Amino acid sequence: MAVVAPFKGVLYNVDKVADLERIVTPPYDVISESEQEEYYRRDPYNVVRLTLGKKKIGDTDWDNRYTRAADLFKRWESEDILIRSQLPSLYLVAIEYQTPDKAEKRTRWGFIALLRIEENDSSVILPHEKTFTFHREDRTKLLRACSVQFSPVFGLYEDEPNAILREFGKVKDSPPLISFRARGGYGYKMWEVANASIVNNVASQMSSKTIVIADGHHRYESARNFRNLMRARYGSRGLGCPYEYVMMYLTNLTDKGMTILPSHRLFKSYPGFKEPQFLSAVSRWFDILPFPFSNNDHREVQRAFLDQLEGYGRHTTAIGFYLSGSRSYYLLNLKSGARDALGDDLHPSLKQLDVLALSRLILQRTLSIKREDLDDERIIQYESNTGAALSSVLSGDNQIVFLVNPTRMEQVMEVTGNSLLMPRKSTYFYPKILTGLVLNKINPKEEIQIPGQG
Repeated sequence: MAVVAPFKGVLYNVDKVADLERIVTPPYDVISESEQEEYYRRDPYNVVRLTLGKKKIGDTDWDNRYTRAADLFKRWESEDILIRSQLPSLYLVAIEYQTPDKAEKRTRWGFIALLRIEENDSSVILPHEKTFTFHREDRTKLLRACSVQFSPVFGLYEDEPNAILREFGKVKDSPPLISFRARGGYGYKMWEVANASIVNNVASQMSSKTIVIADGHHRYESARNFRNLMRARYGSRGLGCPYEYVMMYLTNLTDKGMTILPSHRLFKSYPGFKEPQFLSAVSRWFDILPFPFSNNDHREVQRAFLDQLEGYGRHTTAIGFYLSGSRSYYLLNLKSGARDALGDDLHPSLKQLDVLALSRLILQRTLSIKREDLDDERIIQYESNTGAALSSVLSGDNQIVFLVNPTRMEQVMEVTGNSLLMPRKSTYFYPKILTGLVLNKINPKEEIQIPGQG
């Protein structure tokens, strides 16, 4: 059973920090070093100073970026830069945005709540991608130092009639607690909902749901590691114990505002790559459709190439390929029966994933990339914006791009329903939920208010 609970969120004090657009950031794991510097310059109270502190020469076990984040959080609390809500609440969030490739206007609704942490073999909370030890340990160290969850995990539940969102009723028509437009044109609104009837009804309907982790796998596993550490120190004290919970942004996977972007693969450099030999090798598994272009018709050919990539992808695995300096795009369509070449070790639902065909047949068996190197971003980079991915190769900034269609929601649900994991970077749920909207402070001496109890 999924246990959803309200919490006393920690928020930025808008009387002292009025421009929230300067304060919030994407999740820590998509922030590059240059972006980290930019966020540091943007505002002295930017949340990046808590979530992704800078390392210093001479860091020790007693003075490091985690301990400095804890000290900074306490100072911002004492200065009323951060203030804690008086009542346990759910936080309703609306995100207005445009899809990157087609510029479609959409609004995605969700809410931030506490969700009881489950064990690895639970059928209540399901991961869909693999995680890495370094990132888990990094987030656990931050949690241990600060006892604060700074960024919500992104979770999906299925609710075809959208009954749970309707429980918020007229809340959506009232003035939001915060409202701002972030860089990139995203519009954010958030309402604080303490109404006991709404909270109880939402929690009751969520209790029967299965939640799939869309983003934040490392944050979730770190929250479980932290819970285990706190259990060892304070014991297991039942449902009301605050360290038994993780802060999660929950949204309906059938919401009209849901978008999954592709995760294209880019090679900065692949020494000795020869286009004719590559195409000959992959023709064993793929039908190859070339899209030659000249300076005069490049734009039209590129559009036709991308339209065909999307069209073929509706009924088979289709992968786009382009080599810097080439005068042709190529569409690689998986041949009938070629999925058998993916290997007997794969479940049938995994064999349907385009990223598995790309990984095993092209990257590993054709380009001889070792499996352990597939997650090395010094070798392979990822880009969700198709135009940006192609432009980086056309300009020569990258040498090779492989384009994939977005993983479909039904594929995610089938894989997780079979208790399986996808390869890393199989999905990009868009947009990410921002860090800094609300934080969850964990005090082991407090009790979580469980809806429907007492």
